[in-house]
Amino acid sequence: MLESIPVTLIIGTLLGFLSGLGVGGGSLLILWLTVVLQVDPVTARSINLLFFIPSALIACGLRMKKGQLEFSPLIPAMLAGCAAAAVCSWISTMINVEILKKLFGLVLIAAGARELFWKSTKNKEGQ
Repeated sequence: MLESIPVTLIIGTLLGFLSGLGVGGGSLLILWLTVVLQVDPVTARSINLLFFIPSALIACGLRMKKGQLEFSPLIPAMLAGCAAAAVCSWISTMINVEILKKLFGLVLIAAGARELFWKSTKNKEGQ
């Protein structure tokens, strides 16, 4: 039932929507895959990366079209992100999966706590 095409389309649509908003649909995708569908974490991370590429490209293209992308910090951020992803992917092959699960859970808890308790310094108009 949960692996059926209609359910998969609904989950993909919801997570794509969240990714487009920049909320982090990929984290939820990993949770869906590992907790609900019982996919092993390594496969779930790989699926998440493949899900993220087209979602990010489309969202970035639309934001670029609206003039909402600043290019000055973009290149250093991309280089740093690619380097960190490469190093962490390499490190993750040497760490026990159970430890990675716990670390990922802590990251999600910290992100959730930040969203619940962090107050923006911007006013309602975003200035």
